[in-house]
Amino acid sequence: MTAAETAAAERPVSFTVDPWDPSYGMAFGEELTGDPLHESTAELKLDLEVPADRWQPMAAESDGPVPTTILFLDGVRRIDARVWVHGEGVQPMPGIAASYAAGLVCLNGTARIADVAVERGLFTAAVEAADIDSRHARYVARKAAGPAPDQLSLAVQQHLSEAEVRLALLFRATHPDGDDLLFVDGPLRGRTHLDRTIGYVKTHHTTYLPPEQAAVVGALQPGERTPAFTMGTSWRRNSWYLRLPGAGDAPWAGVVRLECSADLPLREVRRLAGLSARLLPPLASSRHKDPRAPQNLVPIGGLERELRRRLGDQQLLYRSLRSAAAAP
Repeated sequence: MTAAETAAAERPVSFTVDPWDPSYGMAFGEELTGDPLHESTAELKLDLEVPADRWQPMAAESDGPVPTTILFLDGVRRIDARVWVHGEGVQPMPGIAASYAAGLVCLNGTARIADVAVERGLFTAAVEAADIDSRHARYVARKAAGPAPDQLSLAVQQHLSEAEVRLALLFRATHPDGDDLLFVDGPLRGRTHLDRTIGYVKTHHTTYLPPEQAAVVGALQPGERTPAFTMGTSWRRNSWYLRLPGAGDAPWAGVVRLECSADLPLREVRRLAGLSARLLPPLASSRHKDPRAPQNLVPIGGLERELRRRLGDQQLLYRSLRSAAAAP
């Protein structure tokens, strides 16, 4: 423990719950802004699988072996309350009391939720922060890099990602046959070390491809994919686009982006890309059942509903936090 942390531990500390609705953010500071779709400065290698000037839609292969087990890993998070950590001689610092849950769906003839983990934490940059024991839940104090809203949110996301990875590793440790394929909902960052794993990105905030290759994305038919390419931003990965069925005729409707580790040999990248084009279209959701259809795959949508249920009643937890803050 550093001298600053030792001194902080000796000072009395408490917390106050911000009375604003958690969904509206803190009652201070500036909101994060940004263009919803902007051009990327990512370094691209477009001729990984096919020369860049020969890009065209690629149909899914109809034969070849498929894994006996398909896994879908996802997580949800929720802010139960926004708080202030303070005390005598302690500079008030903002924080969030958050609940988050990770889950794993297993498809191997039937679909079932293989495992779920629910955790709660008090995320703040205040070194004086202590665990919050409320009537209905305990929020473990976890350090954020800074007090800004995006830094607090990132800390929650990092712990959620760690919980997801633990679930995947535990499942594979107890099912060591190795004949599975894991889809991770969201980018693969921080999880590229997982074997036989594909990141599944269903929303697009950045245009990565030059116009000529982006036009190929718009020309995809349901079940078709683009060639794979390598993309480098703050980290490197291989990626490709795939169009799911049931989205309409808009140029990028139903398009998802998939990614795998940049360290894989080209043969394995091709295998994973081909499997994604073969396995995912039948799992696309329907618009009359899911407003995020078809990108929100049926297994992921069902898992998210169960995970949100496992988080518990937000209003009950909020009242418990208010009571814990008022306790002497």
